[in-house]
Amino acid sequence: MNLLDRPVWSALSTAHRDLSLGDELARRYEPDVNRFASARDDSEAALRALTRLVPPSEPVFILQVPQIRVPEGLTTIKAAQGVQMVARSPVAAPGEAGDIVALSDQDAAEMLALATLTEPGPFLRHTHRMGRFVGIRVDGRLAAMAGERFHFPGFTEVSGVCTHPDFRGHGLASRLSRHVAAAIAARGETAFLHAWKTNDAAIALYRALGFEWRCDVNVAVLARPSEDSRQRQA
Repeated sequence: MNLLDRPVWSALSTAHRDLSLGDELARRYEPDVNRFASARDDSEAALRALTRLVPPSEPVFILQVPQIRVPEGLTTIKAAQGVQMVARSPVAAPGEAGDIVALSDQDAAEMLALATLTEPGPFLRHTHRMGRFVGIRVDGRLAAMAGERFHFPGFTEVSGVCTHPDFRGHGLASRLSRHVAAAIAARGETAFLHAWKTNDAAIALYRALGFEWRCDVNVAVLARPSEDSRQRQA
């Protein structure tokens, strides 16, 4: 299996093992880190293990290249298509980076507020623990940020790219994305990322940075049906 085909599993079973719950058949991120989960494969045993990791009222996100098989006991709340893009050659760092600062636990509340406002993807109280994050401040305010999400041998994902509406149109997202991708390349790793298939603007931005389409990906939000919904179905 190409590690990129199941990036969530590849991360949860290696670099992010300490941030996960589960076993050798299925894993998910700790509830305050992220909502992604993954079965190791499509075997019945792995899918049952995935079901056990989904408590009531706590949906999980599935992201993978293979078609998503919904385990018995779970239901699909939302399904969509995305694209996976890979930097085939190292991305060059932005020319000026003096205003780009490292973000840490001290910035967690501002990072969460910015992500909640702009919705770059699932972002929770401790999502910043998944990798390095950087940002740009304007008059003390966190105007934009970008960072790393899924990480496994040889690869790190660029993610969490967002700009406050008050500061859009100045190329901040492009500069931060380039900065993060260049840092990944400097470690000898390959940068990759995901975008919604319908997000033409984001895809165009990433192409301009040197990322190339690798494949489409399947995305689904799965949940355990509530007792009320099971009774209605019955």
